[in-house]
Amino acid sequence: MTKAALFRALHQDRAPADPLVLPGPWDAASARLFTEAGFPALAVPSAGVAASLGYADGETPAQEMFAAVARIVRAVDVPVSADLEGGYGLAPRELVGRLLDTGAVGCNLEDSEGGVLKDPRAHADWLAEVRDAAGGAVFLNARVDTFARGVFDPAEAISRASLYIAAGADCVYPIGARPDALPHLRAALPGPLNALARYEGTGPTPAPAELGALGATRVTFGPWLQRGAMELVRGMAEELALQGAARG
Repeated sequence: MTKAALFRALHQDRAPADPLVLPGPWDAASARLFTEAGFPALAVPSAGVAASLGYADGETPAQEMFAAVARIVRAVDVPVSADLEGGYGLAPRELVGRLLDTGAVGCNLEDSEGGVLKDPRAHADWLAEVRDAAGGAVFLNARVDTFARGVFDPAEAISRASLYIAAGADCVYPIGARPDALPHLRAALPGPLNALARYEGTGPTPAPAELGALGATRVTFGPWLQRGAMELVRGMAEELALQGAARG
């Protein structure tokens, strides 16, 4: 079985309280830690990679993002999906080619730009071109940005997601959807549904099992794991600085 086929299979026949949990590595070292912990696949967050490379979210040059994804893929044996933001202005065939060159087998593509929602039908047409260019080699996760852009009515997310599924998306990702919106989304949409959890202090919030029970097929964390790791590093740095000041 190819990695693309394995990744697609991981999304199928999930029990309600057992969603596919995909940690988000930001470099090769974090990717290895996640796979050593037993996770069967990974989902690279663009914001986490951006922070690790010294960029603000959304400002990583395409060549640096693809290079970062390639380093992560090289470091692990499990399937890897990558957040490609809005596609970096690349034509669908070039976008797919550059993704496949990294060794990744999935991607997120979002439906807003510069904080503004795109025309959903035009975006669906573009996703269909990406799907056609990829064939079965890429698991296409269509991000729906309505909740993140202040449109909280699930009906708008459902309308957009339905268009993207019809265009060939394998999964839809209504980022920022409240937990109480997930049952409405699940009831209206066929196929896999991606939910976002945070990771702060005591663990993931909401818990993946809770999100699964509400309808999520898979759970990702965006940049929250990278941010949590940096808080640990901050604590170590502050402790070292205090020890240095005490000696001085």
